[in-house]
Amino acid sequence: MQVVDPRTFERSMPTPANPLSVVDITQEARRNAEVCNACRYCEGFCAVFPAIEAKRVFDDRYIDYLANLCHNCTACYHACQYTSPHVFDLNVPKALTQVRVSTYSRYVWPAFMSGAFERNGTLVAMATALIFTLVLVLGILLTDPAQLFAVHTGDGAFYRVISYEAMVSVAGAVFVFDLLAILLGFARYWSAIGGRLKHFFDVGAVGRTLHDALTLRHLGGGDDGKGCNEEDATYTNRRRRFHHLMAYGFLLCFAATSVATVYDHVFGWIAPYGYLSLPVLLGSVGGVMTMVGTAGLVWVKLKLHDGPAWKAVFGMDYAFLVLLFWVNFTGMALLVLRGSSAMGLLLIVHLGFVAALFAVLPYSKFVHILFRLGALLKYHTEVRR
Repeated sequence: MQVVDPRTFERSMPTPANPLSVVDITQEARRNAEVCNACRYCEGFCAVFPAIEAKRVFDDRYIDYLANLCHNCTACYHACQYTSPHVFDLNVPKALTQVRVSTYSRYVWPAFMSGAFERNGTLVAMATALIFTLVLVLGILLTDPAQLFAVHTGDGAFYRVISYEAMVSVAGAVFVFDLLAILLGFARYWSAIGGRLKHFFDVGAVGRTLHDALTLRHLGGGDDGKGCNEEDATYTNRRRRFHHLMAYGFLLCFAATSVATVYDHVFGWIAPYGYLSLPVLLGSVGGVMTMVGTAGLVWVKLKLHDGPAWKAVFGMDYAFLVLLFWVNFTGMALLVLRGSSAMGLLLIVHLGFVAALFAVLPYSKFVHILFRLGALLKYHTEVRR
């Protein structure tokens, strides 16, 4: 096994004059994997280490797969005997995080959008501000002031401010593009790491993949469920719980939108719906869960240990979490005040945040969901077998 001198990697770390190189970060991740394969102390920590032990040689595509298999729980960093100040200076979570972020840009569709991930936090902030302002201005200019600040109640109250056709046409077009971009980006990644169509028909592997993803097993310290490490070597499930709140809250909000669509197109029941209706109940619970989850994850990230954390990626994380928080916060405010004269302006503000979220979705932290699912499926179809 050839071990790369860590000082070589330090000289290749990104600076204004020396931007981050995919070759450099892949080489550093490979060096970490080779040492881990020889040591094997962490083989029971998560799925990454059995996947490392399954190979003797790690090509670039396999490193891409390992990077997305990693959940960045940092437990291996705190247990490793070869971290700094040891000469090996291993840092598996940081090395794999750098590769993982690079995969988002290398497999993105369309390819010319790859630069969107380089300064993602800035991009999301600027896009949010631009789209939010555009929607706000257009909403005010194209809406009758008498309707904008009037009190609207009963069926179709929202559509007296902004027409149903305008909402559906814009939202539908953006949703179709997002779905296409995300799926094509995942297809490129899946093909690169050696994924096959037949893997999706392996019922056992798909079931284990969904179980690991829905329970966030690898944020729970594996089978023992003690949790992962944040600011020190102490185990905690805080990050796992906040992640669950955000993820399941988001799914409840999606379910609320889906039920409302059925109400409208199948039963002819026009929004807004009563406070005890299924869409409102699902959306309310999901909105609160998402706000608590996103705020909690921001708090947890602020407390992460500096060693295994690659702070350059936090801009992407914070931008997506904050944007998702404000989508739900404005939605909850609209629900509470929909019977007042503030409803029209709140509706435009909420739609501005929603438009911003969906505009940046394929080029945000959201894409890690499918990449990680693909890595887990490959793991269960190959390594676990």
